[in-house]
Amino acid sequence: MVEALTSEQFHESPGVEEWHVTSKVASASFSTGSFARGVRFVNVVGALADTANHHPDVDLRYSFVVIRLTTHEIHALSERDATLARHISAAARELGIAADPAH
Repeated sequence: MVEALTSEQFHESPGVEEWHVTSKVASASFSTGSFARGVRFVNVVGALADTANHHPDVDLRYSFVVIRLTTHEIHALSERDATLARHISAAARELGIAADPAH
């Protein structure tokens, strides 16, 4: 059984500082600077999601990407979301893509 995390528990997880929690969903925006770079980032996110068997909602725009995470089976956040958020943030840093809370 998957257990729900509170927003506080989610934020206590290491490596998720740029993620915001509202209404049982964690989201983060990443400034890619171009559509092509955004596509490359989304491909990396897709590979991470497939590996984790946990798939986020992804909004690809010209110069940024917004990613939303939740665990649908419990209608809340879980450790699966915190873990995937941490991996996505690490991948963004490796690609030189900064989080952008303005989006």
